[in-house]
Amino acid sequence: MRKTFELEELDCAACAAKMEDGIRKIEGVSYVQVNFLSQKLTLEAPDEIFEKVLKKAAAVCRKTEPDCRIIR
Repeated sequence: MRKTFELEELDCAACAAKMEDGIRKIEGVSYVQVNFLSQKLTLEAPDEIFEKVLKKAAAVCRKTEPDCRIIR
C-alpha cells in the first residue's frame, strides 16, 4: 500500500532529509519520500503492517522535529 500524508510544522529541508533516512530504516518500508516544499510524506509498506509502520514513521518525525505531525 502506498499513501501520501500532509505534514504539519516541517520547518527545514535538512530535517525532511533526516526523517526520510530514518523512516527508510524501518522494517517493511519499501518506499518513502519526505518532500519539504509540498509538506508531504509518501510511504509504501505491505498492507498488513502499514499502520504499524506509519506509527513508527510518526515517531521518527517527532524525534527529528518535535513539532512535526503527520496529518491523516
